[in-house]
Amino acid sequence: MSHLAYHEQKDIENIKKLRTLTKELPPFCTDFFRGIEPRTSTRTRIAYAYDLSVFFGFLKKENPVFRKLEREEFRLEQIEQLTVSDLEEYMEYLKYRFNDQNQEVMNKERGIMRKISSLKSFYNYFYRNETIHNNPAALVKLPKLHEKEIIRLDVDEVALLLDEVESGENLTEKQKAFHNKTKVRDLAILTLMLGTGIRVSECVGLDINDIDFKNGGIHIHRKGGKEVTVYFGIEVEDALQDYLDERFGIDAAPGSEDALFLSLQKKRIAVRSVENLVKKYARIVTPLKKITPHKLRSTYGTNLYRETGDIYLVADVLGHSDVNTTKKHYAALEDERRRSAKDKVRLREKR
Repeated sequence: MSHLAYHEQKDIENIKKLRTLTKELPPFCTDFFRGIEPRTSTRTRIAYAYDLSVFFGFLKKENPVFRKLEREEFRLEQIEQLTVSDLEEYMEYLKYRFNDQNQEVMNKERGIMRKISSLKSFYNYFYRNETIHNNPAALVKLPKLHEKEIIRLDVDEVALLLDEVESGENLTEKQKAFHNKTKVRDLAILTLMLGTGIRVSECVGLDINDIDFKNGGIHIHRKGGKEVTVYFGIEVEDALQDYLDERFGIDAAPGSEDALFLSLQKKRIAVRSVENLVKKYARIVTPLKKITPHKLRSTYGTNLYRETGDIYLVADVLGHSDVNTTKKHYAALEDERRRSAKDKVRLREKR
């Protein structure tokens, strides 16, 4: 698989994982996953498989009709006969449960909403195809979501974060031992993410030849398979050039020869590794904010919107398919801009 692009390798890994997961589900689920395949990503289907596994686990544990059956013995007509009350009981179960490893699991409202949304999609598929004639999931109301505060870095925090990556003076002694080996790479990763708003998966998937210094852009694969060019400024260019000077001197491990960002093991850096390095530096600069790679993306979106005031541009650059998603995340900034409009128009000259 080493000759394949990163996103193609991940797709193959996800397909294998999905096949393993679906073997643990009732047989009729195969039709569902085959039916949604053309319009969903492998990652989305894996999320559905996990969610449906929780649902069928609930039926096995809590419902007397299913308790005496193995999962492969579940029948679609039995699922069709479930009531709204059964599904509301499932929502209650999701708040606090034990998983198959007997570990405690708690779902907050967003986790519950996702699992119920997955169940609705599952029922809707069979209902639309007239395989079932009763759709209790359609009558279940999704839980009310309370708006969460959007966490992002302030302008001064961005500068402090990048300064900390360069100096490493506040790292622990153990962290400092590795700092000189990784600081140029880490600075390039954080500068790139803060300067373009790309997702962490898009960042780790970059190959060396995805960078176009002539036009100041990077070629990335968005969610859903769309290929786009995202453009960067001079600060990102400088950080990437510095890192490439170092990168070209590294003999990468087999299968990672084309990868832009490498781990200390000389393999393509993993998403988890980027998450850890963001956490490591951000904890020093702003210990009260839980900063993740996605928060760096929010930081970029905030800065771009403040500079341009163009929500459609922000949506396009961030790769949001629906501008309403962008508006939801930057509603507070929109209100701030609306407030600033109150004194912009003069009706009469001051006397």
